[in-house]
Amino acid sequence: MFGYQFLNGCNPVMIRKCEELPKNFPVTDEMVKGFLKKGVTLQEELKAGNIYIADYKILDGVPTSSSQRYLAAPICLLYKDRLDQIVPIAIQLSQTPGETSPIFLPSDNEYDWMLAKMWVKSADFIIHQLVTHLLKTHLISEVFEMAMYRQLSAVHPVYKLLKPHVRFTIAINAAARENLFNKGGIFSQISSIDVDGMDTVMQRAMETLTYESLCFPEAITDRGMEDEPKYYYGKDGKKIWETINCFVSTVVKIYYDSDEAVQNDTEIQEFVKDVSFGMNNSDKFQKPLKTREDLSEYLTVAIFTASAQHSAVNFGQFDWYACIPNSPSTMRKPPPEQKGQVDMKYIMESLPDLKCSSLVLATAWDLTRFQKKELFLGMYPEMCFTEQPVKEAIKNFQMQLDQVTNSIKSRNKGLTIKYCYLSPNKIPNSVAI
Repeated sequence: MFGYQFLNGCNPVMIRKCEELPKNFPVTDEMVKGFLKKGVTLQEELKAGNIYIADYKILDGVPTSSSQRYLAAPICLLYKDRLDQIVPIAIQLSQTPGETSPIFLPSDNEYDWMLAKMWVKSADFIIHQLVTHLLKTHLISEVFEMAMYRQLSAVHPVYKLLKPHVRFTIAINAAARENLFNKGGIFSQISSIDVDGMDTVMQRAMETLTYESLCFPEAITDRGMEDEPKYYYGKDGKKIWETINCFVSTVVKIYYDSDEAVQNDTEIQEFVKDVSFGMNNSDKFQKPLKTREDLSEYLTVAIFTASAQHSAVNFGQFDWYACIPNSPSTMRKPPPEQKGQVDMKYIMESLPDLKCSSLVLATAWDLTRFQKKELFLGMYPEMCFTEQPVKEAIKNFQMQLDQVTNSIKSRNKGLTIKYCYLSPNKIPNSVAI
């Protein structure tokens, strides 16, 4: 279950295939040979593509909010076994190996191993909330929305296309700034870091944010996860990406009869510049749109991020965070520096207290509710488009989404844990919660 969540939990973007161990993570063959297939070495499994890693180095050195709350920057090594299950085989709770930062193993004392996994999930909670969820869906969608309002006229076809996918985004982000991520806000109350720490984490995340990293197929391939059989987030996400891209491409070709028409559309070119400016990362996000394919991909990024990606990383929060030990939002004791020093009492004293846990539960529940009149992917009740070819494209889009929904339902019948976060009938059109 611990490994499964790296594939299909709240934060399915941290895991990547490991081809070579980091120098600061000195796992040896002797340490893990008992957890691999008999007679196979760690190096052989690395070459075979059966070793994965989740590295939380982005948290290294981030200041904590108080002396009673602790933060770690762990590294977790995972292994795909004969059943195609992902299981943890080694955990280091810091980025600096040494006597005070042992590598924990499944063969260790059960409490040592249990607490090590909790520390990984605690780091994962923080990265999920600040980077995967807040930054890479909420705030990025807001950038597209602001650029849309600033640069595109209300009669522009791209304005009409994007409008359903920015519904309520500025409003929900304003509420988040006021209540969740402000000084003394809910996130500061439940996590190990305050506003300064949040700024540090998100600034570091921005350093690696590129346009390509928001293109779903490229992001999956970059992490080496494209062929993982039980990576339902990746499989379902790719289907939805392709469906959205097909729809957008159809609409783009209706209004642009050539690549030159895209190049000569000053509103679109200024829209792209404004998005780049809003990212505060223009050198890595500038994307000159020279062809209709460029424009289609660019708009697919905006729509997919606001709909499918947000759904994948938001609506599972209560499912996975309701059990506090599964993903502790903070830790009240420091990471163990030696093995054999941990018991259940130490673990209970490390986990969030009752008040903090209650606040996590309430927040997770609130964030995973649909709106009373939710508009799901493919719904266009306002029908801003009046041209018949676009109306036909929308109908085809809805039919394709229904096919994806049905294929996911069929697949889920054979699964012990159903993966529904990327079922189109459960994907809201926009970041609205």
